[in-house]
Amino acid sequence: MKTINLRPGIPERDFRQLSAWFSSLEDDPTTEDGLKEYYEKQKERIIQVVAEDQRGELLGFYWSTRSNLEAGQVYFDLFVKPDQRQQGAGRQLYDDWVRAAIEAQVKTLRVNIRDTCPECLAFAERRGFSELWRSFSMTLNLDDFDGQPYDEIINRLKREGFKFTSMEELGNTEDAQRKLYILNETTGMEALGTNGAPTWASFEDFQKNVCQTDWYKPGGQMVVIESATGIWSAMSAVTRMKEKDYANTLYTGVDKRYRGRKLAQAAKVMALRYARDVLKVSSVHTNCNSKNLPIIAINRKFGYIQMPGFILMKKDLE
Repeated sequence: MKTINLRPGIPERDFRQLSAWFSSLEDDPTTEDGLKEYYEKQKERIIQVVAEDQRGELLGFYWSTRSNLEAGQVYFDLFVKPDQRQQGAGRQLYDDWVRAAIEAQVKTLRVNIRDTCPECLAFAERRGFSELWRSFSMTLNLDDFDGQPYDEIINRLKREGFKFTSMEELGNTEDAQRKLYILNETTGMEALGTNGAPTWASFEDFQKNVCQTDWYKPGGQMVVIESATGIWSAMSAVTRMKEKDYANTLYTGVDKRYRGRKLAQAAKVMALRYARDVLKVSSVHTNCNSKNLPIIAINRKFGYIQMPGFILMKKDLE
């Protein structure tokens, strides 16, 4: 029987391989430096272990991150090289993580499974995980996108008293950040397919993990404000991560009092123009909850192409 050793991953020794595996898991390039930077900032919330054979060759790993919202909840990834599966590495990694989770008083495990990996899904189901919801990626080629037909919508909304602006134009002040946080949080909790839970623990948490990050671009945080009332009515955020040749539409939301007026389409067009003209990319990626049919319909209308997705699964340890 193959000898398998488990140990904590060493950034300088192991993170190049782990970043390649994360790129495969998430279908999105992850760099060694980016993984090291993230780990250094968040390591108090992370448990990560690698599996290696007797020669020191890496076979796989697990990586778990404690939620900063719900005590006792963690998100984790587990990966074993395809040619090393069915040989015990995955079982050992999982059993080790469960022991560590129980010692850390973890109550709930959550994991994203690629919907193109039936063996991964079977591995999770055999261990008592159940499906919460599904999501998938969508990609838009900006060279094929014609935003001109939406100018009529934008101009109509302006005539109706809506102001189109960005966090950059608003000075990215703390007051503006608080309003962005409230709009982002409330519309996110109201979105179809979510469980109504908040995304951030507080404004300070939002400020630290969004507004103070290197990927946050005030010019790409598009907001729509009703001039008569000052109500922040809609938003669409876009950015370009370091070393990526495409942009990401992070989130689009509309206050429920203003739905049905095509504010989401208008805000998203503004964000896409920023991606093309300022971020200088030719494609934009986004992730969609499969139950959020309104935003999926908008994306398809714009010309987004659906890509493989993920299944979010949950297991209670109590």
